[in-house]
Amino acid sequence: MNDLKNKNMIVTGASGGIGNSIIKRLYENEVNLLATGTKGEKLEQLKSTFKNLKIMKFDISQSDKIEEFIENASNELGGGLDCLINNAGITKDNLSIRMSLDEWKRVIDINLTSTFLLSKFAIKKMLKNKSGKIVNITSVVGHTGNLGQANYTASKAGIVAMSKSLAIEYAKKNININCISPGFIKTAMTDKIDEKFKEIIVSKIPSARLGEPEDIANAVLFLASNQSNYINGETLHVNGGMYMA
Repeated sequence: MNDLKNKNMIVTGASGGIGNSIIKRLYENEVNLLATGTKGEKLEQLKSTFKNLKIMKFDISQSDKIEEFIENASNELGGGLDCLINNAGITKDNLSIRMSLDEWKRVIDINLTSTFLLSKFAIKKMLKNKSGKIVNITSVVGHTGNLGQANYTASKAGIVAMSKSLAIEYAKKNININCISPGFIKTAMTDKIDEKFKEIIVSKIPSARLGEPEDIANAVLFLASNQSNYINGETLHVNGGMYMA
């Protein structure tokens, strides 16, 4: 997609499996790209793989430093910001009656509050450009619920509702905010799932397989491009038919 060439973009959670694939797909389309995450070594590996990729180690749980991060990242990209991909997130699973307040707050703070703050300060940059895109990575369980993940599902469902509100607020400013809701994707996280449980999951997916990180990256590419200019406040479900909204 030629319209992405030289666009300034930030990808959070870049050091994970899905993040890696997003970086690769955008890099192939000549995006001016900054990757961020908490794992410095993995970010350096990305930089060595993708020439001209900019990296910045940052923990998005540092809510009081997010505005500064967006400013520094924008400057590192040469000024201005065209697209933000909010991919970073964590899990702290537990049954609800055993879930501590810290487990609840930690997931909500990082997955939802930090995504809001990143979006807020990115939008301020985009208003100066009179255009922009934000792509928020949510999860199928934010729509279906999931055992032992009351905190995680609440955070992901919250991102969907928040994105709709932001989309309404800034649509007239030519800023599009959309979500991608992955199903079960082959990553280090799903590799840890017991094989018997994984078979149960796959049995509920009409496509009869787990998704690939590239499936999410392709969806990001579409929503970050001009091909999606009339799509706003929507959630693109990439789950092999596991959940049909």
